[in-house]
Amino acid sequence: MSTTTRTAFTTITSSEEPVMPDVSFNSLAVVLAVAFVSRVVLGLLPRVRLPGVVVEIVFGIVVGSSVLGWARADQPVQILALVGLAFLLFLSGLEIEFDHLRGRLLRIALLGLGVSVALGLAAGYVLDAVGLVSNPLLIGITLVATSLGLVIPVLKEGGLNTTAFGQLVIVGASLGDFAAVVLLSLLFSRDASGTGSKLILLGVFVVLLAVIALSVAGLGRRMQISQLLVRLQDTTAQIRVRGAMLLLVALVVIAERTGLETILGAFVAGAVVSMIDRDAAHTHPLFRVKLDAVGYGFLVPIFFVTSGVRFDLDALRNDPSNLVLVPVFLVALLVARGVPALVYRRQLAGRRETVAAGLLQATSLPFIVTASMIGVDIGALTPGTASAFVAAGLLSAVIFPVVSLSLLRPALPEPAMAARLRSSR
Repeated sequence: MSTTTRTAFTTITSSEEPVMPDVSFNSLAVVLAVAFVSRVVLGLLPRVRLPGVVVEIVFGIVVGSSVLGWARADQPVQILALVGLAFLLFLSGLEIEFDHLRGRLLRIALLGLGVSVALGLAAGYVLDAVGLVSNPLLIGITLVATSLGLVIPVLKEGGLNTTAFGQLVIVGASLGDFAAVVLLSLLFSRDASGTGSKLILLGVFVVLLAVIALSVAGLGRRMQISQLLVRLQDTTAQIRVRGAMLLLVALVVIAERTGLETILGAFVAGAVVSMIDRDAAHTHPLFRVKLDAVGYGFLVPIFFVTSGVRFDLDALRNDPSNLVLVPVFLVALLVARGVPALVYRRQLAGRRETVAAGLLQATSLPFIVTASMIGVDIGALTPGTASAFVAAGLLSAVIFPVVSLSLLRPALPEPAMAARLRSSR
């Protein structure tokens, strides 16, 4: 911060010492430039079918200390990246469609999740037995997650998000994400000692969550409050966005105070908003657009670019054993999340859809980045193993969605796809 800015702030607050820390925003400027340029580059190359988050992380690696050294994860960048992670999980929770979590679809997805958990844990312990990892439980839990934020755009691009195929994949991915977040928070929280105490803390969190959700839903149904929200939602008050931010931070604080991982609070906050926000299309159609703008336009890209800046590329280049882990983790993702798609085969049109569903479920990146950061922080993963895991997640986000779309397009030509979309509504 410049001398002029510090002096002005000191004068305004009538204090002898500046209340703002002397920080630099140079790295943040580079991170934001990367977030902007990466999407411009993708926009100029429409034939390149890469998820934007992959390009953001790769560009972050380039400007980070491993290559050019233009940016580092200093205090401003770390704080905004942490907020970006919370907002990413909030938006992931917001993607859950509770109307679809019922009946036969839910039972099939739960069966697939059970198979996935078993295979994920088996893969983790096999890797531990051969000496490739040292914490099989963390690896197994991480393998269970699917990136909703990557899968849903792929389904929308193919016009499949409203079909039986798309809904089954979305429900399966939602359950995988939710289970992974809960298990990671339950088994790898920093503040609780034993499993029993963690279960008690989780129970306390659920009770508090139920009280908050019921209170918010009850307030929203009151005519006077509902009319007030409608009147203030598109003014400078942006009251619904402020309420969502309050709920997000409140649940993060509650998760932290109860000894659970803050990611659980962020994810559940989005799920709560999705559950109680039933009339979005009628009274506030722009609400989720605004949340997407705050998240994907500002905070979430900072998290992904910073993940690239912090990526330990030297750990892969200097240690061949870490490099070997990249394809191993990629295969483990296919086993843990791809193979359970066989459970869906009777509900799908054929072998192509089954394989495509498996590939989409095996697409995972944001949760791998999150779990790897937590694993390194608590000493459960080495930086080299974490880098290999993130690299495998990058490859899954690059390869699996593209292959799945190529499998689906021949099986669903445009007329058939349109007819199927009509029949699914």
